Amino acid sequence: MTAPRFQPASAPHMPPAHNVSELMRRVVYALVPGTLGMVWLFGWGVLINIALAVTAALACEAVMLRLRGRPVQRFLRDWSAVVCAVLLALCLPPLVSWWVPVVGVVCGLVLGKHLYGGLGYNPFNPAMVGYAVLLVSFPGQMALWLDPMSSPGLLQSLQLVTTGQQTSGEALDALTRATPLDHVKTELAAGWSLSELSTGPVFGMLAGAGWEWINLLFLAGGIWLLRRRVIGWQIPVGVLLGLAVPALLFWLFNPDQFAVPLFHLLGGGTMLAAFFVATDPVSAATTPRGRLYYGAGIGILAYVIRTWGGYPDGLAFAVLLMNMAAPLIDHYTRPRIEGHARGREQDGD
Repeated sequence: MTAPRFQPASAPHMPPAHNVSELMRRVVYALVPGTLGMVWLFGWGVLINIALAVTAALACEAVMLRLRGRPVQRFLRDWSAVVCAVLLALCLPPLVSWWVPVVGVVCGLVLGKHLYGGLGYNPFNPAMVGYAVLLVSFPGQMALWLDPMSSPGLLQSLQLVTTGQQTSGEALDALTRATPLDHVKTELAAGWSLSELSTGPVFGMLAGAGWEWINLLFLAGGIWLLRRRVIGWQIPVGVLLGLAVPALLFWLFNPDQFAVPLFHLLGGGTMLAAFFVATDPVSAATTPRGRLYYGAGIGILAYVIRTWGGYPDGLAFAVLLMNMAAPLIDHYTRPRIEGHARGREQDGD
């Protein structure tokens, strides 16, 4: 009797649990709660920014892939350009001029991704590269944050995005105000104390008015990513601890000059950065202990920039600075190979 012949599949015999496009889609799904919260507070401008950024990202990605001789359809389907565009758009003030998200996305994808060889080779987070370019180059546009719950309708939002003017002829400046982080930073420098500022309309129940709910919604999306094992816990925990610990220490030292930790944790783009930006698997540290140090470095740098630097948030620059440090962190936090130290001791004997 002839023995049965089996045709083994080529290696690897166990297919990966996830592919790039699936992981990227899950990131987009997890961004939905926070995005809806921003739309609720800031209106149609959030969706207009996302639409402009995604359209520009897909067009730029296709052109760069064509120039590099890569298959366009295959790489467009990995959703990496869409994730970069959505993350950048969520960092922009609603109702900025239409060309702002376009310029940001093009700079992020070209300067932060394709010039280094494309996805998997970029040393910096592309979304933060684009955001940093916009922040440094067009600070006036990047300060046009709307007063929560006072956004115009769809048609007026489109008019403001394309012309910068309302139907009545008023400029966009008439609808905007400083973010809670920017307001507190400016007023503290002017000699006010936090006990005086905390009674103003810029503060909500836990942190800055409106921003506390946005951060809680992004936190919910981040927890879902953790439960689905799309991201690890080390980087988000490191970012939040790195931000909260110095905030707590300085607040205990002088509560009238330094905000409580919750104000930092639920202010600005903290949760978006901790769970969606800093966890980029390409530009972040990769070792388990290194990811914790990497996240803590982002949190500490963000607190330093927020408190003493020239920018009210600072998370984008903190991420980019730690992107540069990621290879060094990985080098010094490599796990010890089992038996390696013992082998060296025997060689010494």
